[in-house]
Amino acid sequence: MSNVSPSGPPMAASPLTRAVLEIDEYASGLGWDKPARLFALVDTAKLRAQAPNLVSADDDAPVSGLTPIEQEEIPRNKPLDKFLGTIEWPDTVAGCALTVERLMLPPSAETSVPEGLSDKELATWVAAHPDRQEVRMTVAVLRGGARESAIRLREKDSATEVLTGPDLVPGLAEALAATFA
Repeated sequence: MSNVSPSGPPMAASPLTRAVLEIDEYASGLGWDKPARLFALVDTAKLRAQAPNLVSADDDAPVSGLTPIEQEEIPRNKPLDKFLGTIEWPDTVAGCALTVERLMLPPSAETSVPEGLSDKELATWVAAHPDRQEVRMTVAVLRGGARESAIRLREKDSATEVLTGPDLVPGLAEALAATFA
């Protein structure tokens, strides 16, 4: 994956926002119903200096920024939170990102969630709810604490409909930040 494609995220965005939107665009190109994907985020200038063959040498490509590097496939038989608890990043990794698909309910439906459901029962209840939305969430964190997220609804699967912000998926951001602790 290159740092920023000519048709990619806006250049005015922060490097972390550009990386999140690049990962979202990459995941979108793979289609839906895909497993979670984990990415290391590395400083593009340092990567070019250390491994120039890994980064596009386009004259128009920015030297500053973050380059996402997809990691090995996440084991499907291990819960995501348990898997994230096993990760240790080398010092050369500036941050990390994860893209994952989930079902979400609008805030208006949250008041109707039955009490006392197990995680499995809650997942079944959400999957059957008529107002559920399929979403792809891309969340990134940097060692220094910066965070960014992108959410894409399956029913509005367009780059112009992606919602971004640092606090959209706080639980996942916390879990990713813990991989640097």
